[in-house]
Formats: sequence, structure tokens, C-alpha cells
Amino acid sequence: MSDHDVVIVGGGPVGLAVAIGLGLRSRRCLVVERRETPSPIPRGQNLTQRTMEHFHFWGIEQALRAARTIPPDYGIGGMTAYGTLLGEHRYDWMKRELVRPFYFTDNERLPQYATEAVLRARAAELPGVETLYGWTATDLREQADGVAVDIRSQSGEVRTVRAAFAVGADGSRSLVREKAGIGETRSDHDRLMALLVFRSPELHGLLRRFPGKSFFCVLHPELKGYWRFLGRVDLGSTFFFHAPIPMGTTRETLDSAGLLSAAIGADVAFELQHVGFWDLRIAMADAYHAGRIFIAGDAAHSHPPYGGYGINTGFEDAVNLAWKLDAALAGWAGPGLLASYGAERRPVFASTARDFIEAAITSDRDFLAAYDPVRDPAAFAAAWAARASGAVGEVHAFEPHYEGSPIVFGPPGAECSAKGAHRHEARAGHHLSPHRLPDGRSVPQSLEPRFTLLSFGADPALVAGFRAEAHGLGAPLAVVEGPREGSPYGASAVLVRPDQFVAWAGEAGDPAAILRRAAGW
Repeated sequence: MSDHDVVIVGGGPVGLAVAIGLGLRSRRCLVVERRETPSPIPRGQNLTQRTMEHFHFWGIEQALRAARTIPPDYGIGGMTAYGTLLGEHRYDWMKRELVRPFYFTDNERLPQYATEAVLRARAAELPGVETLYGWTATDLREQADGVAVDIRSQSGEVRTVRAAFAVGADGSRSLVREKAGIGETRSDHDRLMALLVFRSPELHGLLRRFPGKSFFCVLHPELKGYWRFLGRVDLGSTFFFHAPIPMGTTRETLDSAGLLSAAIGADVAFELQHVGFWDLRIAMADAYHAGRIFIAGDAAHSHPPYGGYGINTGFEDAVNLAWKLDAALAGWAGPGLLASYGAERRPVFASTARDFIEAAITSDRDFLAAYDPVRDPAAFAAAWAARASGAVGEVHAFEPHYEGSPIVFGPPGAECSAKGAHRHEARAGHHLSPHRLPDGRSVPQSLEPRFTLLSFGADPALVAGFRAEAHGLGAPLAVVEGPREGSPYGASAVLVRPDQFVAWAGEAGDPAAILRRAAGW
């Protein structure tokens, strides 16, 4: 007999997100996390509008915004510079506000430890969620009716916990992935990177010339497409910085002052708080589950912190997985529903790595090799202006979708991808955009953690058919009635999944076939 419905190894942001998604559905889950307190390293700071929708549905959007370490009236935009941060060539970068009309929340920026503290507090409010901080998983094995996980406390106490399913959100060196026998494919760039966290009021003073900017990317020909990256942790003194350094560099040989000076274009006084090193590589698990064992976040995929994709990708893993585990535990999931987790999420990460991260490195390398403001100022200026326009296109193009999923009604031959186009009409496999209902709510705010049929004057027989089929399957379904005079989504009926992605949209169809596919049958 299982002690829990799900045991989650790893209680960072992704593991806690899985727990909250399950806890809000009254599932019993246990989170095992080796750290008693969140790591103080300020990574994972850029949260997209889509991620902030998750925080809305978890009931903690305002709590997260209140935890922001940069004042609300200060911007959280980015900037790309050539040569040095204080050089003459620059443009706005990662202007995520450009896609704000397609989401019903604003994006946000705060250190991962602050985000994690909000998630810990929310998990503690949910009766079904138990957390064991300061405990480490030491072994894991699948059994006939579930999964057993051996855990050990910092004081040496040993337990074995059992659950119907296990989720590994235990980082890039995942024990869960290893014990599940899931392989990993890596793409190494043979680059060693330094991470510095430091205080410098003097640098804050220099950056006043760039109001509203919170993170900065510096391109330099000698870096061959790799970045020097600087970000604010707060407004006034604290920053983090990462940059490529020679292989073999150690803490003793690292020239922190020289690295910062080369990136900034000026010497500044600073107080170093943390030094770390990491290898620049992209890694992806060969599968996202094996039997009753699933992996998410960095356990399933990892990449350099280029573009702020990492933590947002992990949160989307958690949301995708939580509703499917709940369906399996409730008994209405078909045999293909849990398998669709990897079928949807794995190609999205592969596309993120290929079409955005790798493509950016290659594009930057090619640009730096071809253009030089000293050698040919006119050609450089034209190419630099084109890059600024391309930065806008990158934001619009990052639109993860599941068109190729086996459980949605996407176009023939479609594939799941991170590359798409933001549009307001409802498209199978795509995120549902916001529109206003007559009562003033945005449509996404009317959704519940279940299937929702949006009806904009849809055929009553079709709606009745969906209700009857959902009842027969045991799948929870809500019906939301919109205005009868014209649908803002280009279809009178839209079936929305519990993760706010569209399963089907149309005027007529077979409710049994549509719902059965969406439920994995």
C-alpha cells in the first residue's frame, strides 16, 4: 500500500510546482529536498507571462510579485551591447512585453530563492502536501503497484516511502533519472563559465544611464558568440555575472576584476560574495519517464542560462505533468495520457535548445566575424539595426506548442515545438489567449483545473454531447458560456485542457472521439 499518491524527489521550484499542482487537486504527495533552505545563488530570475499565469492559478501571483527584489516601478527589461556595456552600440533585448496581449498576466523578475520561498509557503498551506527538507533520496525502485524511495535525513535517520508514482525534479545530476535507467544526450561546447555574485554601488551608479534595464548581454569578437552577462539582483548594489573563461581556471587564478572591467568598459569597486564555475553544455534526457517514474526540470533537460528559458521550461513541465498524474490517479486517464508528457515536453525543449539557444550562439558568432564598427562602420550599423529588429522577432517566435501531440487535434504532420507564432484564435495544441467575457473576467480566469468547454453560441446538441461523454469517462468538465454573437477564438466551441492549452476547436465534431483522444484513449 502506498503512503502517498506521488513522491517528488527535489524540492526546488519545479518539484514544488508539481506538488502544488497535485495538492490543489487534493492529492497526497511528499516532497524530499536535501536543502533545508533555498540556495542563495540568484539564478532563474526571468519569469515569463506564461509562468506568471501558473502562479495565478496556484493562488500566489500577488505573493510572488510582493517578493520582488527590484521596486515595482523599476523596469525589468534587457539590453544587448557590443564590445563593452558602456560602449556606443546597444539595443533593447528580450522585450517580453511585446507578447503581453496574448497572456493575461505580466512577466516578472526576481531571484530564484525568492520564488522558491513563495512556493514553499504555498506548499505548506496545502493539507495533502508533506515536505521533508534536509532529507536526501538514496535509492529508488519501481514495484508492481508503485514506487519505493529510500531517503536519509541529515541526522542519519533512514526511511522508505512508497507512492503510486515518483517524480524526479532533482537537478541535472538526477538520482531519479539514473535509477530509472534513463539515458542522457549532451551537446558540449567545451567552454568553462564563471559565475560571480557581487555588490557594487558604483556599478549601480554607472547603470543609471540605462533606466529600466535589469539585465545586460555583452557581445565581443574574442568570445566567438558566447556572452558576458550581467544582471541586477536588487536595485542599488547586488549583481550576478557570468562569462566564458579559459579551461582550467580555478578560484585562485580567476581574475574577477579583469572579467568585470572587460565587460563593463570601466573599473568599478566591488565586493565579491560568490564564485562558481560550470561547463557550458546542453543536455536532454532520452526519455521523460520510465514506467511509474517521471523526471522534470533540470533532471530532464539543462542548458546554459541564455535567454531565461530554463526555469520557465521547468514550470511548464510541472504543469503538464501534474494534471496528467491526477487523471491517472482518478482513473479516467487513457494509456496514452501519461506517455504524452514526454511526447509534448521533450520536443519543446529540443526546439528551445536548437532554435533559440544554439541558434543565438551561432548567429552572434557569425555576426561578430562578419562585422566590425572600425573596419566598416556603415555595414556594422546596418547589421546592428537588423539585429535589433531580430530581437523583437525572437520574442514573438518563442511560442511553445503541442501541435504534434497525440492527444490534440493538430494539423496533419505537425510537430511539437518551442517555435511558433502568437495568435488570438484557438488552435489545437496552443496556449489559449485571453479575451474578455461579459462579466469582465478574462476567459483564462474562468477556467478550472479540469477540461473546460468554451461555448460561443455552439450547437446545444454538441455541448450536451460533451457533457454526456465526460460523465461517461469520469473526466471532470466545466462549460463556460460566452457571447453567442461571434467567437473571439474563430470557433464556436473550444475544448481547453487543464493546463490552458487547446485540445480541439471547431463548429461540429464527435464529442466522444474528441474527449477520448484528449484523455489519452
